[in-house]
Amino acid sequence: MGTPDFAVTSLQRLLGAGCTVVAVVTAPDRPSGRGLQLSPSPVKKAAEAASLPVLQPEKLRDPAFLNALQAYNADLFVVVAFRMLPEVVWSMPTIGTFNLHGSLLPQYRGAAPINWAIINGDTETGVTTFFIEKEIDTGQMIFQDREPIYPDDTAGSLHDRLMERGASLVVQTVRAIEAGDYPRHPQPAADDLKPAPKLSRETTEINWNQPARDIRNFVRGLSPYPAAWTTINEKFFKIYAVSIANESPFAAEPGQAYTDHKKQILVRAADQWLSVDLLQAEGKRRMTTDEFLRGNRLL
Repeated sequence: MGTPDFAVTSLQRLLGAGCTVVAVVTAPDRPSGRGLQLSPSPVKKAAEAASLPVLQPEKLRDPAFLNALQAYNADLFVVVAFRMLPEVVWSMPTIGTFNLHGSLLPQYRGAAPINWAIINGDTETGVTTFFIEKEIDTGQMIFQDREPIYPDDTAGSLHDRLMERGASLVVQTVRAIEAGDYPRHPQPAADDLKPAPKLSRETTEINWNQPARDIRNFVRGLSPYPAAWTTINEKFFKIYAVSIANESPFAAEPGQAYTDHKKQILVRAADQWLSVDLLQAEGKRRMTTDEFLRGNRLL
């Protein structure tokens, strides 16, 4: 069960390892592109390429879907980047249902663990497989694998490494369950849990009153998707990369901008200036700052 590219690698690794995948569950086709034509999810494309049956329920409690799912008589459900499952689904297989989560649980329970680990300035994260229970992301853990977060990582680069590491962990988990030799560890209690809530327009706006290093982490943690955003001179921009500026052109308040109209856009943070290196103006493509300034006025 999965939808985006993150789940495709796990499916392909399971097939490559010789596991018997009897069916795939993914999201319904959605309109996309300028013509808003219906497009299949990445997981559906991968499943069809492997000649696997595909179920695409709009509602996970739909009796027709539940009957079709039950008919496959699967021993185990594997969930990677899918919707929250109702108990009638995750309790269906005889062994249970396990999920791959993009963090070292119990940290970063929620929808956006990769983003928030970078936003918070962490230097390590990882992946966890765990059995699904009623409370989201709280079930008994099976395996974990750690992954460093490098200073120049973005959500995109970390996503791709965790996708590969997670796929290996999924195969390891399935093989261990198949052999009947696998751990089930309760998640440890902790007072300093960091959440990973779903990202929204409100939570992705840059707060220039923060220190420059925190803003840089914020931008990295949202790049390339959904992207941090701000307004400069009442113009909307998505910001994909910033760096700590070496210069300080003048005394300024947080959020105040400066440009040389050639190669440089600087914005003042709480403690120092940041250089905007990669941005996208509304209605335009993503471009470097010097590309943007060659054809556009900022201030």
